[in-house]
Amino acid sequence: MNNTKINQEQYLTEKEVSSITRRAIQTLRNDRHCGRGFPYIKLGRSVRYCKNDVIEHMEQRKILTEDSIMKSH
Repeated sequence: MNNTKINQEQYLTEKEVSSITRRAIQTLRNDRHCGRGFPYIKLGRSVRYCKNDVIEHMEQRKILTEDSIMKSH
C-alpha cells in the first residue's frame, strides 16, 4: 500500500484552472485533445490538473524583457 498522502487541494478542476489562468474551458479541452497545454490527470471522465504543474508550465513560458532583466541586476 502506498503511504503517500495526496493533498486534494493541490489538484484543480478545469473550471478552477480556467479561472486561475484566464483561459477558456474549451481552450483547455482543445489543448488536451491536441496533446498540448498543461499536464493533466484523467480519472474516469473527470480531469484534474496539479496546481504545481500548472504554475511550472506557465513559469517555463515566461518571457523576460530587457527591462525585467535590468531590474534584477
